[in-house]
Amino acid sequence: MIDMIEKEDPVISEEEAAQYDRQIRLWGLDAQKRLRGSRVLLAGLGGLGAEVAKNLILAGVKGLTLLDNEKVSEDSCRAQFLVPVTAQGQNRAQASLERAQNLNPMVKVHADTDRIEDKPDDFFLQFDAVCLTGCSRDLMVRVDQLCSQRNIKVFCGDVYGYYGYMFCNLGKEYSYVEEKHKLVKPAGNSNDGPEAKKAKVDPNETTMVKKTASFCPLKEALEVDWSSEKAKAGLKRTPVDYFLLHVLLKFRTDKGRDPDPQSFPEDSQLLRQIRDDVLEALAVSGDLLNDDFISFCFSEMSPVCAVVGGVLGQEIVKALSQRDPPHRNFFFFDARKGNGIVDYFGQN
Repeated sequence: MIDMIEKEDPVISEEEAAQYDRQIRLWGLDAQKRLRGSRVLLAGLGGLGAEVAKNLILAGVKGLTLLDNEKVSEDSCRAQFLVPVTAQGQNRAQASLERAQNLNPMVKVHADTDRIEDKPDDFFLQFDAVCLTGCSRDLMVRVDQLCSQRNIKVFCGDVYGYYGYMFCNLGKEYSYVEEKHKLVKPAGNSNDGPEAKKAKVDPNETTMVKKTASFCPLKEALEVDWSSEKAKAGLKRTPVDYFLLHVLLKFRTDKGRDPDPQSFPEDSQLLRQIRDDVLEALAVSGDLLNDDFISFCFSEMSPVCAVVGGVLGQEIVKALSQRDPPHRNFFFFDARKGNGIVDYFGQN
């Protein structure tokens, strides 16, 4: 049995058992109970936020709070399927509420129209997991530090044009179970040679293995010392997406927004300058990130939101249910290449 701090012991009703039948068959009743007892905060109801909300609601969490103070725009309607096209000018969280709730009436979905920056620390402590999208680097670091002290799971993610990422911090010692095929020992009197004496995998029987994984804070993951010999040695294996994320987060910090197609010439020039400054500050070669990225990091693209939102939603479900190995600790997706990479940054 996995140790877990729960606010209550959730009970699965017959109606819920029927609703979540396929999921219970997939990951078990205990995992579904943990999921059913979890409350999640989702900040940012853009295209990525809508995908994450859909996945969590369908999975069957206890409650989901949609937090967003932004208004629905024509651009947000293109990537955000939870808001009606007639909702332009309305608050994004409030406009998303009806369609989100209709996905699964058994989940309590709540809309909060406040600015996340104005929320006191106590606000975040009522949740089992916090997922931040569209937030500044400073805010993500603040919430991550606060929540990790209280054993609250933290996820961050964003989509920039063809690029997307997710980060997770599940604590210094996160426990989970993984289903493995049983190893069958041979009979003790086997005389068929050394190969016959080796344990073999039984494809018809499985066992649950308890494992642990360690995570680091977001601040530590973003402040890798690339001047050290160890870091330099691993630089060739480091996905360039990590450095691209630094550039895009710095753009958001400096401008208070993401690159905008309406300001393409100005934003392209600024991205180029920020790229040079960021790579110099990180003490890495300016050749790591060429100019090609600039034309492909504007707006949220629905297909990229679907991929990153699927992975992000999956990781939240896995973390809350404590079932299966988590991604540790970054996932990067590049739609130009059509592939995703999982990599760890920070002290092991």
